[in-house]
Amino acid sequence: MTNSGKVVFETSEGVGTISFEHPAGNSLPAELLSEIANCIDSAGKAADCSVIILKSGGSRAFCAGASFDELIAIENKEHGLVFFSGFSKVILAIRRCPKFVICRVQGKAVGGGVGIAAAADYTIGTTNSAVKLSELAIGIGPFVVGPAVERKVGLGAFQTMAIDATKWFSAEWAEKHGLFSSLHETEEELDADVHRLATQLAKSSPAAMSELKKIAWAGTEHWQKLLPERAAISGELVLSEFTRQAIQAFKAK
Repeated sequence: MTNSGKVVFETSEGVGTISFEHPAGNSLPAELLSEIANCIDSAGKAADCSVIILKSGGSRAFCAGASFDELIAIENKEHGLVFFSGFSKVILAIRRCPKFVICRVQGKAVGGGVGIAAAADYTIGTTNSAVKLSELAIGIGPFVVGPAVERKVGLGAFQTMAIDATKWFSAEWAEKHGLFSSLHETEEELDADVHRLATQLAKSSPAAMSELKKIAWAGTEHWQKLLPERAAISGELVLSEFTRQAIQAFKAK
């Protein structure tokens, strides 16, 4: 694995597994986000894949969100739009995929990582999977991932996370509000449950699962336009002196 991380897509017995990994807490540069979105699209079309597992490497962090190195390198609104569109690509890929996406969350999730966990059709975590929407603390906001998080946990819980941007919310809190479908004490238990569900779904009717997913995602047709608009807001705010100083302070910790 290089410093830029990696994404791997594999299929076995009807189950497609997309794994991403990055040395900086599984943070996601734009290149990796595009690769994840492309893998989801490929899995959605693959004849030997009936259900998708989305997971990250390591044991500590599921996803630290956007890459701070790329954030600080943004020089103009156009570049900002491209960067913040990265998470929208993954969310929209999950939305248009005709197959269920199961998200395996083994550790903490921040910002865009929370968005990916929320966008998945079924998300299973561990009791170590605390979540945080930290964007407001660095002068931007969870604009791109907001619709996905709000859809899963409701407006009240989303606002609580978005406004109290430095607070970690426990995995139990996230399960109570619907982000996680279930929690496990250990990664071994987590993997067993993910495997159980994926194996079960791989034997289910593809047509029935596709129709059920369409029902679950009803009312999100406008996201194709909404998420890029939200990305543009972040792309402009990230250029502020407040945000640049806040990012440098976070990196220095």
